[in-house]
Parts: sequence; C-alpha cells; structure tokens
Amino acid sequence: MPIKPSSKLVVYAALAGNLAIATTKFVAAAITGSSAMLSEAVHSLVDSINEVLLLYGIARSAKPPDEDHPFGYGRELYFWAFIVALLVLALGAGISVYEGIVHLQHPEPIRQPLVNYIVLVAALLFEGTSWLIALRAFRAGKGKLGYFEAFQRSKNPTTFTVLFEDTAALLGLLIALAGIAASQAWQQPAFDGIASIAIGGVLAVSSLLLARETKALLIGEAAHPHVRDDILRIATADTAIRCANGVLTVQVGPDQIVAALSAEFEDALTTPEIEACIHRVELAIKQAHPSVSVLFVKPQTQGMWRKRMEGLSNAETPGP
Repeated sequence: MPIKPSSKLVVYAALAGNLAIATTKFVAAAITGSSAMLSEAVHSLVDSINEVLLLYGIARSAKPPDEDHPFGYGRELYFWAFIVALLVLALGAGISVYEGIVHLQHPEPIRQPLVNYIVLVAALLFEGTSWLIALRAFRAGKGKLGYFEAFQRSKNPTTFTVLFEDTAALLGLLIALAGIAASQAWQQPAFDGIASIAIGGVLAVSSLLLARETKALLIGEAAHPHVRDDILRIATADTAIRCANGVLTVQVGPDQIVAALSAEFEDALTTPEIEACIHRVELAIKQAHPSVSVLFVKPQTQGMWRKRMEGLSNAETPGP
C-alpha cells in the first residue's frame, strides 16, 4: 500500500529547504570563520542527505510482494529511517562537537558577523516553514493523542523524523545565534565553539530518540490496539465462531499489517463452512482496516490459546 502523499510532501519540503540553507551556510561559514555556522551548515547537509534516504525508503517500501518477500517491502522504510537516525548522530552531532572543540582550542574572532545574522534569520524562516508543514501532517495523524505518545505509537517514520530534524534545526539555529551574539558582545570567540558543542548535543539527543523508535519498528512492533480490538469484534460477530480467543499483529510497514487470529469454531461446521466463515471474516476485517494485508486464522480452543499466551508471558519474565 503506498505511502500517503502528505508524508512525501513533508519530506520534499524539508529537502528543498535544507539544500538551500546548507549552501548558504557553507558560504557564510567560509566568509566569517564561525564554528557554529559551519556546524549548522554540516547539520543542514546531513538533513538533506537524510531526506534523500527517506524518499528512497518510501519508493522501496512501495514495491509489491514477491516470492522472496511475501509480506512486501514495507520495512525498507524503517531500515532507512534507522540509518537516518545514525547519520544525525555520527555526522551531525559528531562533526558539530568536533568543530566546537577545535574552535575552543584555537579560538578565532568571527569576521563580518552581520553575514551570520542575515543567514541565520533566513534559515529560521526556511526551517520554520518546513517545521510547520511537518507539524500539520503530524497533527493530522495523531488524533487525540499527546505529541510524545503519538511519536511513540506512530508507524510512519517519515513525518516524525522530519519533524524531529526540523525541531533540532530550529533549536540549533537559536543556539548558533546566541553563540555568535555572545562572542561579539563580550569579544570572546570561545562562545562560538561552545555553541557548536551545544548544537551537537541537541542533535545527539534527537538522533537517539529517533533511533530508539525506528529500531522498535524495524524489529517488529504490534499494530495499534484498536486494530486488534476491531479484528476480535468482527470475528466474534460471525455466528460460525464460538469464541475469538485473541489476535497477534505485527506492523511490517507504515500501512501494512500482518495479523494472526485464534478462533474456536462451532463443532457442527463442515470444512467448507469453516472456509466460508474465514473468507467472510477476512473481507470484513480488510474493509474496516485496509492496512491488514495478510490475515492468518488458526482454529484453536480457548485453553490452547491461553497456554500459548502464558508461555509468552513466562518468556518475558526474567529468571532468578
């Protein structure tokens, strides 16, 4: 199932803004010699690379299932989102901290600070526009959930990755402004290096949060609880099913879910009647949730299901 166009719009808007900003920042850093400005330029360049990787992941995740990948390629997007998080940490945060330390060891006064102010204010406008687009897309998908809860439960990494990147970028720009202003006001170039290290810290925190969430998606998270509840409700409503014991789900892509339903059928049913029941339930579930791309139904008594779930609970409990 294809990614929503709004998600792609968020990435395209961020890519266009970051390319323009990165070029401008590199020119300004060369003119002024500002460490914070150079860190910001590297930050914008890394963000641009990240957007390209996300677009590549979106394209790859849209490939249809085949013999080698019967459940599709949805996790390609999760993989590239995880790579993006690592790049933010390794390149963005690492280079920013390195530049800050070098500047502290060999402080140099900033040349033509007015250039820095003009570039940073323009970058704030560009980044702010991209941030608003990402925020609107994130709000549209989060419903009544709080922002952090929606981030934790989101199954589409494109929107929250860009939103995190843009938030970190805005904070970095404000830190760079403060560092350059302090360096100029007190004639202390060290403030510029300190600002560069602080920008690296912001990037490190955002990258670790992104890596934590995308890792969970990559190794296989359950779908939203309401999907599970709806599957059980639909199965229970069918007269051929005596008891819908439970369901296991796994999110294999932003809009792809594999579900396994355990159900106990009425004893008097023939094999064709059971097959017809499974077909009815599958159609009803996919109408309610088109993202359920594959549904497995296992005939099973309630007692067997309970033993299975107790086994999972015991496996999660650490030994003495």
